[in-house]
Amino acid sequence: MATAGGPGEEDAFARYRSPLVSRYASPEMGFNFSERKKFGTWRRLWLYLAQAEKSLGLPITDEQIQEMEANLDNIDFKMAAEEEKKLRHDVMAHVHTFAHCCPKASGIIHLGATSCYVGDNTDLIVLRDGFNLLLPKLARVISRLADFAEKYANLPTLGFTHYQPAQLTTVGKRCCLWIQDLCMDLQNLERGRDDLRFRGVKGTTGTQASFLQLFEGNHEKELDRLVTAMAGFKRAYIVTGQTYSRKVDIEVLSVLASLGASIHKICTDIRLLANLKEIEEPFERDQIGSSAMPYKRNPMRSERCCSLARHLVTLVLNPLQTASVQWFERTLDDSANRRVCLAEAFLTADIILSTLQNISEGLVVYPKVIERRIRQELPFMATENIIMAMVKAGGNRQDCHEKIRVLSQQAAAVVKQEGGDNDLIARIRADPYFSPIQGHLESLLDPTSFTGRAPQQVARFLKEEVHPMLTPYQSKMGVKIELAL
Repeated sequence: MATAGGPGEEDAFARYRSPLVSRYASPEMGFNFSERKKFGTWRRLWLYLAQAEKSLGLPITDEQIQEMEANLDNIDFKMAAEEEKKLRHDVMAHVHTFAHCCPKASGIIHLGATSCYVGDNTDLIVLRDGFNLLLPKLARVISRLADFAEKYANLPTLGFTHYQPAQLTTVGKRCCLWIQDLCMDLQNLERGRDDLRFRGVKGTTGTQASFLQLFEGNHEKELDRLVTAMAGFKRAYIVTGQTYSRKVDIEVLSVLASLGASIHKICTDIRLLANLKEIEEPFERDQIGSSAMPYKRNPMRSERCCSLARHLVTLVLNPLQTASVQWFERTLDDSANRRVCLAEAFLTADIILSTLQNISEGLVVYPKVIERRIRQELPFMATENIIMAMVKAGGNRQDCHEKIRVLSQQAAAVVKQEGGDNDLIARIRADPYFSPIQGHLESLLDPTSFTGRAPQQVARFLKEEVHPMLTPYQSKMGVKIELAL
C-alpha cells in the first residue's frame, strides 16, 4: 500500500539502490554479499554446529540433522523481518524462522552459541569467497596486459619523468610497470585470503565456557576444530573476544585499497596517453563521447576506474577507526559500518577489475603519433651521441659541445616561440662543422638505440615472474568482459 504522497512498495525505482550493485558489479559478487548468501550460511553454520555436537556425544538425533539439512535454503524472509522487528535482534529472528520450518530440531538450533558464531564466521566465509572471486579477475587483467606488453616490447616511445620528456622507453616496458604493481596485488590478495582464519566456536567472550559446560567440563571435546574443518578452513583463531579481532578487517581492506591505488595509477596513465593520442581505451562504434562535442573520444572506462578506485582507497579508514575503539571483548559500534564497508570494498574491487580487463582487451596503439612525438624530442636526446661520434671522428669535445648548444637553443626557440617543429637535425646537416658524421646521422637517431635493454627486460619479466604467477589461474583465463554500461 502506498503511503500518502509516497511511492508504492512495489516500485523499486522509487528507492535508493546502490549503483555498486544495480549498475556495475558482477552477479557473482552481488550474490556473495546478498542476504540469501548470508542467511543461508547462517543455517549451514547451525547445521555444522549440531553435527559436530552430535558427533561428540550430545543428544541430537539423525532426524533433527536431516530436518535442518532439508531446510537450509527454505528461508521465509518475510517472517524473519517480522521477527526482527519484534525482537530487535537479527540472529534470534532467524533462529526462530529456522526453528519454524524445523520443529523437531528447534530445541538444538544455536545450542551453546552466541550471535557472533554465525555473524563473524559468515563474514569470514564471505571475505574468503570474495577473494576467490577477485583473484581470477586480477589474473586475467595481468594476462591481457602481458600479451600487450609482449606485442609492443620493441616499440620505442617517449618516456616521461615529472610528465616532462625524458629518455625513450618502449610501450611494452611501460606496460610492465603496470603489470608489476598488479602482480604485487595478486600476491597480496592470495596472502589476504590464505591468512584468513575461522572465528570458530568460542562463546560469548571467547572463553568457550558455554561449550565446556555442555560437555560437562571435558576439555578433550574439540568442537572448535570440527566446525572449523566443516566450514572449509584449515585454522581458527586460537583467541578471540566475542568477535574475531577487527584488525582482520584492516588487513583485508588494506589489500583491496592497495589494488585500488594500482588501478588508479594505470588508468591515469591511459587517460594521459589518450590526451597525447598515443594509446586509447576501446571506443564503441555508436559510443558518444560528449553531448555537445561530437568529435570527442573520452576515456570513460578509465575515468570510471579512477573514480571508483578513489572510493575503494578511502574505505580502509573505516576498519582502522573501528578496530581502535573496540572495548575489551567487543562493542556493537562495529556492526552497522561493517555491513557497508566490507561489502562495498569487494563490490568496488570487482567492478574496477572487470572494467580494467575490458580496457586491456581493447587497447589501441597509434605508432605514427608515437613516432612523431619521438621525432620532436629525439634530436635533443641525441646530442650526446652526436658529440661522441664527432670526437671519434677527430673533433674536439668542447668545440662540438658549444656548436650543438647554440644550434639546440635556436631549434628550441623555433619550437617554443614560433610553434614550429624541432629542426635541430636540419641545422646540424647544414653546418659544415659536422660533415665528418653526416653519413652516420640516421643511425645516431635510430630510436631503438635509445631504449636500452627495455625489450629484454620485458621478455625476462614476463617469463620469470608473470607467467609462473598466472599458472594456477589458467583454467579461468577464457572469460571475456563485455560492459553493459
